[in-house]
Amino acid sequence: MNQHIPGFQHNKVFAEKKVTWLELFYDLLFVAAVSKASHVLLHVESGLIPVEYLIKFVLIFVPIWWAWVGQSLFVNRFGQDILSHRIFLILQLFFVLIMTASLSVNFDQNYVPFLIGYVGLRAMTAIQYLSVHKKEEAYSKMTARYLGSRFWIGLVISSFSLFFDSWIRYAVLYAGIAIDILLPLIGRQYLVKSPINTHHLLERFSLFTLILLGESVISILAVLQSSYWTWQSILFASLTFLLIIAMWWQYFDNVEKKVNKTIETAGQTIIYGHLFIYLSLCMIAASIQLLFLKQVHYTFMLNFIFGSVLLYFFSTSLVFHKYRHEDQRLGIYHLALLLGLLGVFFTVDLFFLVPNYLIIGEVMVFFVVYAKLTN
Repeated sequence: MNQHIPGFQHNKVFAEKKVTWLELFYDLLFVAAVSKASHVLLHVESGLIPVEYLIKFVLIFVPIWWAWVGQSLFVNRFGQDILSHRIFLILQLFFVLIMTASLSVNFDQNYVPFLIGYVGLRAMTAIQYLSVHKKEEAYSKMTARYLGSRFWIGLVISSFSLFFDSWIRYAVLYAGIAIDILLPLIGRQYLVKSPINTHHLLERFSLFTLILLGESVISILAVLQSSYWTWQSILFASLTFLLIIAMWWQYFDNVEKKVNKTIETAGQTIIYGHLFIYLSLCMIAASIQLLFLKQVHYTFMLNFIFGSVLLYFFSTSLVFHKYRHEDQRLGIYHLALLLGLLGVFFTVDLFFLVPNYLIIGEVMVFFVVYAKLTN
């Protein structure tokens, strides 16, 4: 039974909130940003992905994710398909373009436009909160005022990075971003009293997941275009295609059929848990190309691809466990079975030199079993 939160009025319009066409267009502009972040993982040196590039991947991806999350959450709580809100969103599209165009492994060359794009995006979101808080009442008013005023703290700190050079610049930039990300957690007492629309939020995050699954599809195309077609490359591509279908099946059947969308919460499990889901999806997409091209050492490749799958498994289990109907939640038995299956595959591959198509086949089998057990 859902808890009734005092002061919160159940609103029919709120319950029926749908994703708008402009939101979908907004997502479209993030496709290029996600692609640029994912391609950082394809930098290989001496048979390894250098730690520097793994860190850069995370540092590039986090601002993209948080900029997208910030606007999606505003729309979820306060957004309306009216002219003023459309104008704000269109202005943000301009900053998305600036930020995306400046994304690079070498941040120094494009640092200023990146900062303008990111700070511009977040500033527009903060202004939106301040612009609506006067029209809201009770807890919604408190939430809008809290977020609209506090988000400027992180933005000011990040902006100060312009006055520094070398690593200090990036330390200041990401200190501001970290504070920005933590503020909703710090102010949770406000946010739980004006809960998110779970149905709309899951729909938004699912659409972004679809974008990241598209990166895996692009990896299949890269595999097929990278060499002459042989039975090994065709088998590898076919198993990879089945893998992507199994991932889609596991994720979207959960969202569509197994999740209780009437739960009223601050949505922070969905929000922060999806960061790790998205990171793992990018890593799996990169793994597909790296595994086929055989540019990295065998042991490193095993650790990277199975580590990516393990991260996906833990993060999706965490996110969906809370929101699944109680009688359909996974138990310890399911957890042990899935971890055991993944462990067996990894151990066998570690002791025996296994062809790349068998490794991708094992990952595919794991996701088929995972999808079957969860759906």
